[in-house]
Amino acid sequence: MGGERAVVIFKAVRDGRPYPDHGLTLKQWSEIPPRPIRIDQLITTKRELALDKLLAEDSTFYGDLFPHVVQWNGALYLEDGLHRALRAALQQRNQIHARVLVLS
Repeated sequence: MGGERAVVIFKAVRDGRPYPDHGLTLKQWSEIPPRPIRIDQLITTKRELALDKLLAEDSTFYGDLFPHVVQWNGALYLEDGLHRALRAALQQRNQIHARVLVLS
């Protein structure tokens, strides 16, 4: 297929977190200011999602408005917010605002 590029939403899809446990609480996550992140640079830590959560208008009602991303070994891992990131991609947005925890 000469010259055609596949459309990629995420950089990679994993099942599980390769980085060490950080132990942050929701309150600690909320203290990290959100910043823009390109969706195609994210590696997911979940292989599956629930379609009903993707389509729900109140999917962030009980959680953080911003996805949680862990930066580890130069990679960005989407720990929480897969549904929000995918919904943004389906709306043809190429970035989201997320809280990014940098682990060394």
